Amino acid sequence: MPTSLKHETWDVLQPTIEGLGYEFVGVEYVGQAGRNTLRIYIDTAAGVTLEDCEVVSHHISGLLDVEDLIGGTYDLEVSSPGLDRPLFKIVDFERFVGQRVKIRLATPADGRRNFAGQLLGVENDHICIEVDGQIFKLDYKQIERARLVPQY
Repeated sequence: MPTSLKHETWDVLQPTIEGLGYEFVGVEYVGQAGRNTLRIYIDTAAGVTLEDCEVVSHHISGLLDVEDLIGGTYDLEVSSPGLDRPLFKIVDFERFVGQRVKIRLATPADGRRNFAGQLLGVENDHICIEVDGQIFKLDYKQIERARLVPQY
């Protein structure tokens, strides 16, 4: 999903979702084999039920049709972030300091795009992660995707 479209979609959806009493975790647009999916992640302190997803889906599907932000056909999914919660915002990285994460960059840093390790913190729009005893400071703007790694 292009960054400008992601921001537009975020700006349109966030007030509605939060107005319904849910945390708007983030949005992903995935295109695979001719099938496009707009995935919206929501959360609450009590967790997310199927009914919660239905309520949010009902409210935002009409909004998305009216705003017509995404051209063409796509499937709308509303989901809990799950145990491997995606991290979208700087505050997400701050919130989960100490957790294990996987980060994929849009362009390589230090000769690599994929990092998996312990999230150490945020410094001046850089995400600090320890991977195999080495500390990396990754530019937040270069992060393509990031997720928590569940600990069982």
